[in-house]
Amino acid sequence: MLRAARPRRWVCSSCVRQGLVDAAKARRAPQRRWFTAASQSVAREPLSSPVDHGIPGQQHDDAILRQVFDSPSVWKAFAKTSTSKNVGLFRNAYLTRPEGFRIFARVSMERAHRIVDKVLGASTIEEYRAVVKDLDRLSDLLCRVLDMSDFVRVTHPDPRIQQAASEAWAIAYQYMNELNTTAGLNDQLGRAMENPEVRSAWSEEETTVAEMLKLDFMKSAVNLPKRYRDKFVSLSQEISEVGSAFVNEMAPEKRHLILPSSDFQGMDPRTARNLTRRGNIYLPTLSGEATLALRTVHSADTRKAIYYAARTASKRSTDLLEHMARLRAELANVSGFESYGHMALRDRMMARTPESVKQFLEALSGNNKPVVQKEVTDLLQAKQRHVGSNSATLEPWDKDYYCEMIHRSSRSKAKQDDFLSAYFSLGTVMQGLSRIFSRLYGIRLVPRECEHGEAWHPDVRRLDVVSDTEGHIAVLYCDLFYRGDKSPNPAHFTIRCSREIAEDEVVEAASLSSQHSDAPPFENPEQAANDGMAVSKLNGTLKQLPTIALVCDFPQSAGSGDRPVLLSYFQMETLFHEMGHAIHSFLARTSLQNVAGTRCATDLAELPSTLMEYFAADPTVLSSFARHYETDEPLPFELVAERLRYSKRFEGLDTENQILLAMLDQQVHSSLAARADFDSTAIFHSIQRQHGTLPPDPPGTRWQGFFGHLFGYGSTYYSYLFDRVLAEHVWKVVFSSGSKGAALDRANGEQLKENLVKWGGSRDPWRCLAGTLKDERVADGDEKAMALVGSWGTRSTFKE
Repeated sequence: MLRAARPRRWVCSSCVRQGLVDAAKARRAPQRRWFTAASQSVAREPLSSPVDHGIPGQQHDDAILRQVFDSPSVWKAFAKTSTSKNVGLFRNAYLTRPEGFRIFARVSMERAHRIVDKVLGASTIEEYRAVVKDLDRLSDLLCRVLDMSDFVRVTHPDPRIQQAASEAWAIAYQYMNELNTTAGLNDQLGRAMENPEVRSAWSEEETTVAEMLKLDFMKSAVNLPKRYRDKFVSLSQEISEVGSAFVNEMAPEKRHLILPSSDFQGMDPRTARNLTRRGNIYLPTLSGEATLALRTVHSADTRKAIYYAARTASKRSTDLLEHMARLRAELANVSGFESYGHMALRDRMMARTPESVKQFLEALSGNNKPVVQKEVTDLLQAKQRHVGSNSATLEPWDKDYYCEMIHRSSRSKAKQDDFLSAYFSLGTVMQGLSRIFSRLYGIRLVPRECEHGEAWHPDVRRLDVVSDTEGHIAVLYCDLFYRGDKSPNPAHFTIRCSREIAEDEVVEAASLSSQHSDAPPFENPEQAANDGMAVSKLNGTLKQLPTIALVCDFPQSAGSGDRPVLLSYFQMETLFHEMGHAIHSFLARTSLQNVAGTRCATDLAELPSTLMEYFAADPTVLSSFARHYETDEPLPFELVAERLRYSKRFEGLDTENQILLAMLDQQVHSSLAARADFDSTAIFHSIQRQHGTLPPDPPGTRWQGFFGHLFGYGSTYYSYLFDRVLAEHVWKVVFSSGSKGAALDRANGEQLKENLVKWGGSRDPWRCLAGTLKDERVADGDEKAMALVGSWGTRSTFKE
């Protein structure tokens, strides 16, 4: 069986400190089977002098790319579409009207049913050899409906389309649940894997997918007696309900604090006035104003009161958390695993076991310890100077206040993102990304007119991804501007994965289209096989092209004429991050969709995107595109370096906080959750005392009740840190930390692509990593390898 894994973003460190976890990010749909759907700051090395690599040869594409994002008038002229024919959303010929979603779902499920019958009826060697490809196609048919519908129902502005997409999603989801109880599929896959004649004929991709499917079957208890399967289903449903309640209903014990306004000296006066009623300040416990107060209010007693309130979740929140953990422990037991952590880490994770995660986190903690100790010493000295006593000690509510004090003493243009943004118009950044990809990988982004009905909003730009050697390889839809009716969270969505389309599928698609009166007309059978969406044919092989949607929320200025949208440095870095996911989807064009693009090991998926953040801070990279939108003057890089030094001032503390949270995630999902005395508060406070450098949370607090990612990432939260370390090491080893223009050297790009990115999830990730780094010490992926990765650590060079 196959499991869905939607693209996920890690929680912002500042939100973690405040306990303000975005419930929308942490929420996760009930665990799917039968298919797999497809910014943190990073440490950087010393800066080298910029190297000029010139402008790529495709002058027209390069120029028009910038204009269609920067000039509303150019975009308006470029985007004129014919109204003679509605080609359907994403050029899916079914999706020309709301009813088309339901028709598309029904036709896709009919095709899926035929594949199930074929697999269940397999009896010859040839039929068993086809089982993996058949199951992969079954997964693809479900994904075609589920992934697309999931995106449309949360992004499309038309409520009728949203409803139709939701109904299509429900049709596919119901059928998928039926497949979850079809033990015969597991039996047939097992027979195929046990036959040497069958296995010897499989490619590396097919073998990898077969092993993934078999593990998913085992994890879902399909191979167990019916009473255990029923128990698994009921537990899974209850976990989904309890986990969703944990995320959606999390709340502090005290929702407001009422304190005399005189206690808030140091806080911004305008903010204080807005909160004041009759001489008292009414402060929401979990709010930006409370965070501001912790950073600026002079009174230690006031900060203490705010800290206690902001670090104490309601008892209901922690009760739901612990109930969820106990249910997961029971689910793991039903499936034959020692703990939920063991169960979760067996599935597409490089770490593989909780013991390996422990080795990584402890090694990383040891590497980070000297850095964080220096930062804590700086905070202590700042307090001692401030209060005039060498015997003063740090309290938990002092950290943010003295971090802010140190920041203020060094603040200059580093905080002036509005100054830097003049060099980061959206079109300029998109142009820069295309230039980077052209130089590293030989691919470029080419604007293409959207046909009538193809996009879900007039602001959406379509880009074709074009390779120097293979031609058109992917489609990227960019929905980058703010709208009140869409999610504000930047994200990369896989609408359709890469997959090889077999000749018999083309014949079948033509036949089915003629049999269905509701089916739309297609230009040719090859288009019918991919529902009208983009395909490519190279050396006789037909493939469905990766189709990606990139969503951001960059604000447009009303009435600004042709003035471009200007991005802050953080927004530019965010766009680089999301395009790192996209490049993974573009280049990992595998034959089987289960391992295409970002459908790789979960703790490897953030490496390409986090790596792109290093490119966003490299002087050679920035010199290749960052220019003032009015004067065309190049970006003064020293201002970027100053801003990065400012933002990284207390990176050691940030890293330690993430380590503690990853340890908490591991412990909550360990065998401890099955014990009668399981207490998440005691576990969290113990971790802080044992592994933290700052004073631990005081008794009476229970911050873990705010950590919604314990539901969404159960036992895998360490992945954020793991990919940070890997990305920095790849930057150092493969790209020489940008030295002498290495960030834009084609040989370096090819080394990354050929060894890691192009494989998606089709090759063992440790083998990919060893090839990329040319370091066989990590090839086995055992506990020693995890400890070695942790020992590499993260190091910021932008320290003051």
